[in-house]
Amino acid sequence: MTIAASELILNPDGSIYHLHLRPEHIASTIITVGDPDRVDTVTSHFDTITHSVQRREFKTTTGTYKGKAITVISTGIGTDNIDIVFNELDALVNIDLETKKVKDTHTALDIIRIGTSGAIQEDIAVDSFLLSDRAIGLDALLHFYDSAHIQHPEMQKAFVTYMNWSSQKSEPYVVPCDRDLAAHFLSDQVIKGLTATNIGFYGPQGRVLRLQTSDPSMNQKLGEFRFRESRITNLEMETAGIYGLAKLLGHRAISLNAILANRATGVFSDQPSKTVGDLIQYTLDRIATM
Repeated sequence: MTIAASELILNPDGSIYHLHLRPEHIASTIITVGDPDRVDTVTSHFDTITHSVQRREFKTTTGTYKGKAITVISTGIGTDNIDIVFNELDALVNIDLETKKVKDTHTALDIIRIGTSGAIQEDIAVDSFLLSDRAIGLDALLHFYDSAHIQHPEMQKAFVTYMNWSSQKSEPYVVPCDRDLAAHFLSDQVIKGLTATNIGFYGPQGRVLRLQTSDPSMNQKLGEFRFRESRITNLEMETAGIYGLAKLLGHRAISLNAILANRATGVFSDQPSKTVGDLIQYTLDRIATM
């Protein structure tokens, strides 16, 4: 079946609409970052650069690090942008852009998020590294896809009940990372966690400036929630969308978090750039040995 031009939009040069990339522009190992400026921070370690392009918040650079081909792409903030980036990356490797037909052979990408996050448990130190073993999405992205088969209904039901989750909010969904890929990045420098992906930075994460939140005790309840041996460790804005779409599209994904704040203790890192830089170096060195 040919995909309609209105559904798979290409630019006049044949590149995918938002990312402005063609299939030859990306590697099979991809690092995602939120901030476009962080792309250059990552690629400053590269030995070579083969392609670089930016459109809106989506900046992409491909090159090599210790002989390993890697693409670094900025997603901007939020799972709405993850929806764009992951669908278009997948289209680059699994759809023939000339015929607009799905390829007979599936190509799987390895996708590693390097992001920043805030812990909600007192014992998680600022400046530590956390790999999201699972993510709980408090946004609505995954519900727009046929995705029930990759969700964790038992944990989701327990969360909704414990939180007294409002029916006016989207139903939370839980998805895991790719455990095989995660095993390569775990070490005594990295802790595992259950990450909550929020739909915003202020009210959705319990911050109050001039607007009061609908549930003032939300962060306290998030910190207290337990499912078997799991507890929610940190808050950010992309991981659940990354895990959900990667699973549905047949890619391997993990999310690595530099913990820059601890919401439970009110502490913020006094060396955020160093912490993020250290996580970048750690990630690149692990990728180089894949």
